[in-house]
Amino acid sequence: MADYIVPIRKLIDAYRRLPGVGEKTATRYAFATLNLSPEEAELFADAVIGVKRDIAMCPVCCGLSAGGECDICADSDRDPSVICVVENPKDVTVMEKVRGYRGKYHVLGGALAPLDGITPDKLHIKELIDRVSAGGVTEVIIAANATPQGDTTAAYLARVLEPYGVKTSRLAYGIPVGGDIEYADDVTLYRAFEGRRSL
Repeated sequence: MADYIVPIRKLIDAYRRLPGVGEKTATRYAFATLNLSPEEAELFADAVIGVKRDIAMCPVCCGLSAGGECDICADSDRDPSVICVVENPKDVTVMEKVRGYRGKYHVLGGALAPLDGITPDKLHIKELIDRVSAGGVTEVIIAANATPQGDTTAAYLARVLEPYGVKTSRLAYGIPVGGDIEYADDVTLYRAFEGRRSL
Protein backbone atom coordinates (compact mmCIF):
# COMPACT_ATOMS: atom_id res chain seq x y z
CA MET A 1 0.00 0.00 0.00
CA ALA A 2 1.38 3.40 -0.99
CA ASP A 3 2.13 5.81 1.82
CA TYR A 4 3.36 9.35 2.12
CA ILE A 5 7.07 10.07 1.85
CA VAL A 6 8.98 9.72 5.12
CA PRO A 7 9.10 13.41 6.21
CA ILE A 8 5.33 13.80 5.74
CA ARG A 9 4.59 10.46 7.44
CA LYS A 10 6.74 11.53 10.42
CA LEU A 11 4.80 14.81 10.68
CA ILE A 12 1.44 13.02 10.41
CA ASP A 13 2.51 10.63 13.16
CA ALA A 14 3.62 13.57 15.30
CA TYR A 15 0.23 15.30 14.95
CA ARG A 16 -1.56 12.02 15.74
CA ARG A 17 0.02 12.08 19.20
CA LEU A 18 -2.18 15.07 20.05
CA PRO A 19 -5.41 14.17 21.86
CA GLY A 20 -8.45 13.90 19.60
CA VAL A 21 -6.42 14.00 16.38
CA GLY A 22 -6.99 11.05 14.06
CA GLU A 23 -5.33 10.07 10.79
CA LYS A 24 -7.40 12.39 8.55
CA THR A 25 -6.99 15.46 10.77
CA ALA A 26 -3.29 14.76 11.25
CA THR A 27 -2.85 14.49 7.47
CA ARG A 28 -4.68 17.80 6.98
CA TYR A 29 -2.44 19.45 9.61
CA ALA A 30 0.70 18.00 8.01
CA PHE A 31 -0.17 19.35 4.56
CA ALA A 32 -1.18 22.71 6.04
CA THR A 33 2.23 22.82 7.71
CA LEU A 34 3.88 21.91 4.40
CA ASN A 35 2.17 24.92 2.80
CA LEU A 36 3.62 27.36 5.36
CA SER A 37 6.34 29.70 4.18
CA PRO A 38 9.79 28.99 5.68
CA GLU A 39 9.33 31.99 8.01
CA GLU A 40 5.88 30.82 9.15
CA ALA A 41 7.18 27.27 9.69
CA GLU A 42 10.04 28.63 11.78
CA LEU A 43 7.64 30.71 13.91
CA PHE A 44 5.41 27.65 14.35
CA ALA A 45 8.32 25.41 15.34
CA ASP A 46 9.68 28.06 17.72
CA ALA A 47 6.26 28.37 19.39
CA VAL A 48 6.17 24.60 19.99
CA ILE A 49 9.73 24.53 21.33
CA GLY A 50 9.07 27.69 23.38
CA VAL A 51 6.15 26.08 25.19
CA LYS A 52 8.45 23.32 26.43
CA ARG A 53 11.41 25.63 27.08
CA ASP A 54 9.78 28.71 28.64
CA ILE A 55 6.94 27.33 30.75
CA ALA A 56 7.65 26.11 34.26
CA MET A 57 5.59 24.96 37.23
CA CYS A 58 4.57 27.64 39.71
CA PRO A 59 6.26 26.79 43.03
CA VAL A 60 3.12 27.79 44.96
CA CYS A 61 0.07 26.47 43.11
CA CYS A 62 1.76 23.93 40.79
CA GLY A 63 0.10 25.62 37.80
CA LEU A 64 1.82 27.07 34.75
CA SER A 65 4.29 29.90 35.07
CA ALA A 66 6.72 31.78 32.85
CA GLY A 67 9.22 31.44 35.70
CA GLY A 68 8.77 31.89 39.46
CA GLU A 69 5.30 32.43 40.87
CA CYS A 70 2.43 32.62 38.40
CA ASP A 71 0.53 35.91 38.01
CA ILE A 72 -2.37 34.75 40.22
CA CYS A 73 -0.14 33.60 43.11
CA ALA A 74 1.83 36.84 42.89
CA ASP A 75 -1.33 39.02 42.88
CA SER A 76 -1.67 40.61 46.33
CA ASP A 77 -5.29 41.56 45.57
CA ARG A 78 -6.32 37.89 45.52
CA ASP A 79 -7.71 36.33 48.72
CA PRO A 80 -5.10 33.83 50.02
CA SER A 81 -7.56 32.35 52.53
CA VAL A 82 -9.54 30.56 49.80
CA ILE A 83 -7.95 27.97 47.50
CA CYS A 84 -9.76 26.49 44.52
CA VAL A 85 -8.33 23.07 43.65
CA VAL A 86 -8.47 22.06 39.99
CA GLU A 87 -7.20 19.03 38.12
CA ASN A 88 -5.25 20.69 35.31
CA PRO A 89 -3.62 24.05 34.51
CA LYS A 90 -6.11 24.76 31.70
CA ASP A 91 -8.93 24.59 34.28
CA VAL A 92 -7.51 27.72 35.95
CA THR A 93 -7.95 29.69 32.71
CA VAL A 94 -11.53 28.43 32.37
CA MET A 95 -12.33 29.35 36.00
CA GLU A 96 -10.89 32.83 35.55
CA LYS A 97 -13.54 33.56 32.89
CA VAL A 98 -16.16 33.54 35.67
CA ARG A 99 -14.63 36.75 37.07
CA GLY A 100 -16.48 36.23 40.35
CA TYR A 101 -13.75 34.22 42.06
CA ARG A 102 -10.93 36.22 43.69
CA GLY A 103 -9.13 33.51 45.66
CA LYS A 104 -6.05 31.48 44.77
CA TYR A 105 -5.71 28.12 43.01
CA HIS A 106 -3.98 24.81 43.42
CA VAL A 107 -3.40 22.47 40.45
CA LEU A 108 -3.34 18.76 41.24
CA GLY A 109 -1.99 17.62 37.89
CA GLY A 110 -4.82 15.13 37.35
CA ALA A 111 -7.33 13.10 39.34
CA LEU A 112 -7.01 9.97 41.43
CA ALA A 113 -7.39 6.80 39.38
CA PRO A 114 -5.73 3.94 41.29
CA LEU A 115 -6.54 1.37 38.58
CA ASP A 116 -4.58 3.52 36.12
CA GLY A 117 -1.70 3.96 38.55
CA ILE A 118 -2.60 7.55 39.50
CA THR A 119 -2.25 7.47 43.27
CA PRO A 120 -2.00 10.42 45.71
CA ASP A 121 1.80 10.50 45.45
CA LYS A 122 1.51 11.09 41.67
CA LEU A 123 -0.50 14.31 42.21
CA HIS A 124 0.33 17.64 43.91
CA ILE A 125 -1.63 16.73 47.04
CA LYS A 126 1.32 17.03 49.42
CA GLU A 127 1.92 20.59 48.20
CA LEU A 128 -1.74 21.43 48.89
CA ILE A 129 -1.52 20.00 52.42
CA ASP A 130 1.68 22.03 52.98
CA ARG A 131 -0.14 25.22 51.94
CA VAL A 132 -3.09 24.53 54.21
CA SER A 133 -0.96 23.45 57.18
CA ALA A 134 1.08 26.68 56.92
CA GLY A 135 -2.04 28.53 58.14
CA GLY A 136 -4.19 31.33 56.79
CA VAL A 137 -6.41 29.13 54.60
CA THR A 138 -10.06 29.00 55.69
CA GLU A 139 -11.70 27.24 52.72
CA VAL A 140 -10.65 24.81 50.03
CA ILE A 141 -13.05 24.63 47.07
CA ILE A 142 -12.63 21.34 45.23
CA ALA A 143 -13.33 21.91 41.55
CA ALA A 144 -12.56 18.41 40.32
CA ASN A 145 -14.39 17.29 37.21
CA ALA A 146 -17.80 15.63 37.65
CA THR A 147 -16.43 12.17 36.86
CA PRO A 148 -15.88 9.06 39.01
CA GLN A 149 -12.18 10.04 39.27
CA GLY A 150 -13.14 13.60 40.25
CA ASP A 151 -15.53 12.29 42.90
CA THR A 152 -12.84 10.00 44.31
CA THR A 153 -10.36 12.88 44.36
CA ALA A 154 -12.82 15.22 46.11
CA ALA A 155 -13.66 12.63 48.78
CA TYR A 156 -9.97 11.91 49.38
CA LEU A 157 -9.06 15.61 49.66
CA ALA A 158 -11.94 16.25 52.09
CA ARG A 159 -10.67 13.42 54.27
CA VAL A 160 -6.98 14.45 54.30
CA LEU A 161 -7.81 18.14 54.89
CA GLU A 162 -10.25 17.47 57.74
CA PRO A 163 -7.59 17.56 60.51
CA TYR A 164 -6.61 21.11 59.52
CA GLY A 165 -10.00 22.60 60.36
CA VAL A 166 -10.58 24.24 56.98
CA LYS A 167 -13.97 24.29 55.33
CA THR A 168 -13.98 22.03 52.27
CA SER A 169 -16.60 22.51 49.60
CA ARG A 170 -17.21 21.15 46.14
CA LEU A 171 -18.56 22.98 43.12
CA ALA A 172 -22.29 22.37 42.72
CA TYR A 173 -23.32 20.14 39.88
CA GLY A 174 -24.11 22.90 37.46
CA ILE A 175 -21.45 21.10 35.49
CA PRO A 176 -22.93 18.01 33.82
CA VAL A 177 -21.89 14.64 35.22
CA GLY A 178 -19.19 13.20 33.02
CA GLY A 179 -18.35 16.68 31.72
CA ASP A 180 -15.06 18.53 31.98
CA ILE A 181 -14.70 22.02 33.45
CA GLU A 182 -12.83 23.01 30.28
CA TYR A 183 -16.07 22.84 28.25
CA ALA A 184 -18.43 24.54 30.70
CA ASP A 185 -19.86 27.97 29.84
CA ASP A 186 -19.42 31.03 32.09
CA VAL A 187 -22.96 30.96 33.52
CA THR A 188 -22.75 27.26 34.40
CA LEU A 189 -19.42 27.82 36.14
CA TYR A 190 -20.75 30.85 38.01
CA ARG A 191 -23.78 28.89 39.28
CA ALA A 192 -21.51 26.01 40.24
CA PHE A 193 -19.42 28.38 42.37
CA GLU A 194 -22.52 29.92 43.95
CA GLY A 195 -24.06 26.53 44.74
CA ARG A 196 -20.97 24.84 46.16
CA ARG A 197 -21.58 22.66 49.22
CA SER A 198 -19.59 21.31 52.11
CA LEU A 199 -18.21 17.80 51.82
